[in-house]
Amino acid sequence: MSVAHSYFPNRGDDGYRVEHYDLSLDYRIGSNKLTAVARVSAVATRQAESFGLDLGAFRVGKVLVGGAQARHARRGDKLVVTPATALREGEPFVAEVHYAGTPRPISTRWGELGWEELSDGVLVASQPIGAPSWFPCNDRPDDKAAYRISVTTASPYEVVATGALVGKRRAGSATTWMYEQREPMATYLASVQIGRYRQEVVPGPVPQRLAFPWRAAARVRHDFGRQGQMLEAFAKRFGPYPFGGYTVVVAGDELEIPIEAQGMSVFGVNHADGRRGSERLVAHELAHQWFGNSLTIGDWRDIWLHEGFAAYAEWLWSEDSGGDSADEHARRAHRKLAALPQDFSLTDPGLDRLFDDRVYKRGALAVHALRRTLGDAAFHPMLHEWTATHRYGTVSTRQFTSHAERYSARPLETFFWTWLRDPRLPFLP
Repeated sequence: MSVAHSYFPNRGDDGYRVEHYDLSLDYRIGSNKLTAVARVSAVATRQAESFGLDLGAFRVGKVLVGGAQARHARRGDKLVVTPATALREGEPFVAEVHYAGTPRPISTRWGELGWEELSDGVLVASQPIGAPSWFPCNDRPDDKAAYRISVTTASPYEVVATGALVGKRRAGSATTWMYEQREPMATYLASVQIGRYRQEVVPGPVPQRLAFPWRAAARVRHDFGRQGQMLEAFAKRFGPYPFGGYTVVVAGDELEIPIEAQGMSVFGVNHADGRRGSERLVAHELAHQWFGNSLTIGDWRDIWLHEGFAAYAEWLWSEDSGGDSADEHARRAHRKLAALPQDFSLTDPGLDRLFDDRVYKRGALAVHALRRTLGDAAFHPMLHEWTATHRYGTVSTRQFTSHAERYSARPLETFFWTWLRDPRLPFLP
């Protein structure tokens, strides 16, 4: 059931592909209790007697496959399901999992991931393996699916989930919020945010919303006030914004770093200082909507395709908004990296360095070096075609290098070897 050649060989099951998740969640904030039903619509990719779903430490009441009772057993963080009839290759099936318990984040070398209690509400930040903390899934980034997420919780709280709000129904002291994400989404990008938020519409080229605690209203409005301009600038650089809308949630608690989800970014209240002190992070998370969410890596080794482009977007926004040019940022970053250990390959940094700042900065430098090598007249059309060709798909370094080669007047094999594979930091062009 495991996925070979992965940093996370025990995650996911390559015996099926998910087409749709339908999640119905009933959550009690005070007691942190979740009662849920997940319907996973999938297609078998080979004949199998059983299949696995990644799921945290919940009590599983029953599992149905095709409406019939199925046997199930826990093997660590894997829920192994054995249908009454074996799956045949190419056969569509629906697995319905009834589960309940106290959701808690998954402890990893990068901290706790997934469903996490705030001082008054909930935050979900799952990158890279936190999704099973709240729903059963095929937790691998290359198995993207559509979603319907329904959350019932106490009425004083706002629920913001990935996708478009398609319904809201109050019954007694609880309200049910229904969201649909039609564009394919990786499991780690599915998110639910719950808090006593005020929501406002932000002007811009696509529908944008801000959700924030009332006490931070003035700071949030100011610090995200240029987001519409930023979105327009990135659309010119990268191609059309890939989703129907964009939501920013500013949690009432402080967070170490912001987090992206599909069509959404989540910031801590500390990131809204009223002076746009975190605007580079606003740019970074917005850029992930193209690089990470629409175009998603199939293997975590290629994380530079997410973080390198998002870090480079910080420099592009500086350039577009009257600050230092991308070239000035690149020169400074190069000097800093040259003084640090050069002990990893950008296309295989290893688990310990997956979110190392050197991966982000060297990735951004590789993008800038490519821009300098191709020239702007070729670089920007290359990016537009890259995001258009692979819209909502899965990408790899090999695909990107092959794509970029088509825009170069000379072979780029040596260029990509030195920037992406050789641990030694090359000179900037």
